[in-house]
Amino acid sequence: MSDNNNIIISARNIHKTYSIGRTQQNVLQGVNLKVQRGEFVAIMGASGSGKSTLLHILGLLDRPDKGQVFFEQREVFSLSSGKQDHIRSHDIGFVFQFYHLLPELNVEENVMLPIMVDSSVFSWLRRHRQGRQQAREMIAAVGLKGKTIRKQTPATLSGGERQRAALARALVQKPRLLLADEPTGNLDSTAGKAILELLARLNRAGQTIVMVTHDKEIADKAHRKLTLRDGKIC
Repeated sequence: MSDNNNIIISARNIHKTYSIGRTQQNVLQGVNLKVQRGEFVAIMGASGSGKSTLLHILGLLDRPDKGQVFFEQREVFSLSSGKQDHIRSHDIGFVFQFYHLLPELNVEENVMLPIMVDSSVFSWLRRHRQGRQQAREMIAAVGLKGKTIRKQTPATLSGGERQRAALARALVQKPRLLLADEPTGNLDSTAGKAILELLARLNRAGQTIVMVTHDKEIADKAHRKLTLRDGKIC
């Protein structure tokens, strides 16, 4: 298999500018990036360097002003909205610094949410038992075991437990690519270390991961470290 065929996602000449009042902030100024299947890549950068913006573009949560993103050799922003939605829901998982778990749902329901959103009312009636089983298996896989914790709401969990639940939600559809935005940034050192060890274990099992962080010690856990500076990867 050639290197090009083994590339799961690539970005070419990505530009992104935001308007803040009358000021133009050029966040990304020609980013180029290639990630191969099975890699664990860390993108470092100072606060405000555009790390999260880049990750959102790679995950189809935002669009670049200029440039292209290829997922498995398909240019994603030229696809129909339906095909983009399919990639977001099936092929890419996203973990955020602040978890973004729905407070009114318990852990199991939060983890099931991507499957529910991806189903029509009638298809959910057919697959809800399978979906519930998928959620329970993934909850156990990230280290949250037992019926009690599955039925707890996010408010009753520790920060580390919330991030594990968020990780289970990101992985429940078995995505080809996991994007992690400062996944330990809201955790204490012990919980953060446990999440990094979990990410490393997932990667050893074959999960491709792109993580952004401002912390060199955290980035050292990845196979490859890149730095985002002055709007470019260097």
